[in-house]
Amino acid sequence: MERRRSLEESTVVDAPPAVVHRLVSDLRNMGRWSPECRAVWLPRPPARAGSRFVGINRRGPFLWPTLGRVHRVREDREFVFDVSAFGLPIARWGYRFEPEGAGTRLTEFWQDLRTDGRRGRAADLLGTVFAGTAPARRVALNRAGMRTTLDRVARAAAAEPHR
Repeated sequence: MERRRSLEESTVVDAPPAVVHRLVSDLRNMGRWSPECRAVWLPRPPARAGSRFVGINRRGPFLWPTLGRVHRVREDREFVFDVSAFGLPIARWGYRFEPEGAGTRLTEFWQDLRTDGRRGRAADLLGTVFAGTAPARRVALNRAGMRTTLDRVARAAAAEPHR
């Protein structure tokens, strides 16, 4: 079976796109949303295209840092960032915010940036050793993590005063 290198999950949030975008694009919140991310250090908030940040991640006994760079910010529509570890590209993560009724369709997407070849194999090995995730399990773990993230963002956004 061919390796899957992308994934997306969506939910409808009971809040307008501006509220949802504000919560998600504040990278310091990522530790609240993601089941893997524990904290993000962003030297100069708010995040803009080109901003760099450090993520601290944990799953079970595995703890690992990532370096991130915001790739694209489109106000109230999209927020995208890339992560790397040990100088190797790992993944592109992003969020789209689309009006749906009085709320927002929030879509989280992931693209595996570990390419074929020597660098890709090195990144896969590092993911297995430091994050405890073999390539064959990555999509299932990411899907479950994305569902958790979306649910947490939806609950927080619905509780925000925005009416």
